[in-house]
Amino acid sequence: MIRPATLRGRLALVGVLTVAAWVAVLTVGFNVGLTHRLHSQADDLLRARAEATAATVDVGPGGRIDVREVPNDTALDTGIWIYEGHRLVEGDNSPVVLRDDTAALAGQGERFRDARSTTPTRLYALPLSLGHHQVGTIVAATSLDPYQRTARLAQVGSIVLAALLLAGVYVMARLTVTRSLAPVDRMAAQAAEWSAHDATQRFGTASRPDELAALALSLDGLLDRLSAVLRHERQLSAELSHELRTPLAHIVAETELLIGRERSAEEAARAHGAIRDSADRMGRIIETLLLAARADIVETPGRCAVDEVLASIVARRRAECAVSLSLSVEPSPLYCGISTDILERIVSPVLDNAVRYASGQVRLTARRTENLVEIRVRDDGPGLARDDAERAFTAGWRGDPADLHDGAGLGLPLARRLARSVGGDVGNVPVGKGAIFLVHLPTG
Repeated sequence: MIRPATLRGRLALVGVLTVAAWVAVLTVGFNVGLTHRLHSQADDLLRARAEATAATVDVGPGGRIDVREVPNDTALDTGIWIYEGHRLVEGDNSPVVLRDDTAALAGQGERFRDARSTTPTRLYALPLSLGHHQVGTIVAATSLDPYQRTARLAQVGSIVLAALLLAGVYVMARLTVTRSLAPVDRMAAQAAEWSAHDATQRFGTASRPDELAALALSLDGLLDRLSAVLRHERQLSAELSHELRTPLAHIVAETELLIGRERSAEEAARAHGAIRDSADRMGRIIETLLLAARADIVETPGRCAVDEVLASIVARRRAECAVSLSLSVEPSPLYCGISTDILERIVSPVLDNAVRYASGQVRLTARRTENLVEIRVRDDGPGLARDDAERAFTAGWRGDPADLHDGAGLGLPLARRLARSVGGDVGNVPVGKGAIFLVHLPTG
């Protein structure tokens, strides 16, 4: 059996085969039931005709059969044989084979039988009794041709109707499956387009059927991991570029000095050693890059569980400070697209600032928005004026230099710069009492 190449074709075929099996059962059941019903009608007709004929027959003393003549009884006499014992008293002028079949039923009690004639005929024998003894028999016959024609027409009609039904079911199933899978095709095309050109796009939490919502969530997770890998590679490339620039510049400078003027043997040896050390350093950096490229990494690089990292940070701060710290993460686990150390370096200064100015309580909450992870740090301290919301991220700025709190005013600026370098941000939400800092990070 050739299987359709497309999923919509397979689903449509499965639907048609399922309906076909059920239609076949119904069709066979209908035809069997109809055939049985037609046979029952033929038997009822024979019994009614035989009983109507019996009403015109008198059984005299000694079992003598006397048939009364009834006006206009031609229709009643057609296909009727009356036997006294095995002697034919009155009968239809039928073929010999049919008369032999009717004679065989004489004296055999009540029964039905199919005749052996060339045309399908049904026979019924009704006994005539005197006391408890059968003295005669009325045999009625009817042709089964009309019933068989009806059964054949019903069979052909049911098969044609079933074929048309299956054709319609296949067309409707194909259309339904195609329309049902159209959103999946669009989502797959969007995911392919975003992965190639803009890995920051996400499907989000728009209203969708449950199955498509699960697919959107899976595709968003895949795009999150792809974005995390890209950010990790860019960060790694930037760090390697920075690390290689210094030894390379050292080698170039020492080489130009060696070429540009005469140098003593001691100076040349020192220059050669510096070049060798710089080359060794570059070699170690490149070896580290190759080892990282060849490593069998199971987890996505540049990705971490927010709830685990925040729980670790909060546990350390609780042991060091007197204020109350609470943490809430929804959903859990919640992932972001940066490494653990980067997340700690972003959140720790913000949390330290909240602990430093809080009166007695600091609350951390983390949740996922459309395509970002939002970490909210709220304290019950004096807060920031609306005009100071952005100044708090200026290096060296302090709201009140005489507040006796430690700090050089560098934590929040460094946290914002680091968050923006990985595609996130750190900001302040002015409130009446206390302060709220929002940390937005890419999802993972």
